[in-house]
Amino acid sequence: MARQTFTTREMIDRLIGFDTTSALSNLALIDFVEDYLHGYDVPTRRTANAEGTKANLFATIGPEIEGGIVLSGHTDVVPVTGQNWASDPFTVVEQDGRLYGRGTSDMKSFSAAALALVPEFLARPLKKPIHLALSYDEEVGCLGVRSLIADLAANLPRPAMVIIGEPTSMRIVNGHKGIAVYETRITGQAAHSSQPHRGGNAIIAAAMLIDFIRKMAEEKRANAMPESGYEPPYTTFNVGVIEGGTAQNIIAQNCNFQWEHRTLPGDDPAAILASYQGFVAETVLPKLREFAPEAEISTELRSSVPALMPEEEGAAEQLVRLLTGLNASEVVSFATEGGLFQEIGISTVMCGPGSIDQAHQPNEFIDLSQVELCESFLNKLADWAASA
Repeated sequence: MARQTFTTREMIDRLIGFDTTSALSNLALIDFVEDYLHGYDVPTRRTANAEGTKANLFATIGPEIEGGIVLSGHTDVVPVTGQNWASDPFTVVEQDGRLYGRGTSDMKSFSAAALALVPEFLARPLKKPIHLALSYDEEVGCLGVRSLIADLAANLPRPAMVIIGEPTSMRIVNGHKGIAVYETRITGQAAHSSQPHRGGNAIIAAAMLIDFIRKMAEEKRANAMPESGYEPPYTTFNVGVIEGGTAQNIIAQNCNFQWEHRTLPGDDPAAILASYQGFVAETVLPKLREFAPEAEISTELRSSVPALMPEEEGAAEQLVRLLTGLNASEVVSFATEGGLFQEIGISTVMCGPGSIDQAHQPNEFIDLSQVELCESFLNKLADWAASA
């Protein structure tokens, strides 16, 4: 297979050109990357979703031995629907030292830099492997990377470290909050709105539960931990979607809503859910069943991602400190696949180009200076991997 060469800028163009919004397939991007890597005889492994419409890709550059480091990035992006873009989101526009396009900051530029430098990595040659991990559906709960990690743990030599290339402005991030997303479904009893004694209003029940979530949020805020370094320094809650009812003069039989919490490391997600479920069982459901004996309330966990925990003398953080010359580390409130890698015992840290402030925004951009910093960092990483 013919070898292709790309500058990082050219590779960014190629990756942004694939519309990999989470609702769509990412296979065209994965096919392109796999063909490119096979041109350099770099071995790859795919793990796909059940439908075969999406896939992760894991590649090893250098010796297939234990140790080495994983450069982890997700291929999916958030939707552009309803956003006012000044240009085509899936065509990179360069202006005033910035690259504009969906995924430039979050987070295709990191993966593009790593891919463009594959020939440089191979030229060293490497004594420690550099692995590339490209996953799907990170934006909707780090869903895809789980099968990649399971395959890695079961079938491949274990890496020593992982760098998550999420946008940190090339600063070192050693911790982030965990997240859990739930859907609560309420079934009451329809009746004429003039006869509330003959029905059970699912919307009223939802309002009671949403107010309970608000109270949990206020309690966490009142017990903030400024010393944690997080912004904000407490576990947060959000109710993001709600739907219910059929007409103004009908007592609503159904109401569903989605909610989440983002927990500080150390806060117990199970305890939060238990408190919520206790309020359902002891207060809301009995009230709903007063005139609707068959009423039901169920809550389903839609996705969850564990917190990334700062590691005392963590190998990944120590390496990134060495390569960047930075002595300080930070924590962030957004979630990544980092905690999932930690769960199988691999030291993990975050460091990538671009700002999270630009993520998910219209006219998303990355400064070219950040791309250059990332290239320099990855070249230093390759030097490290080539050392004895």
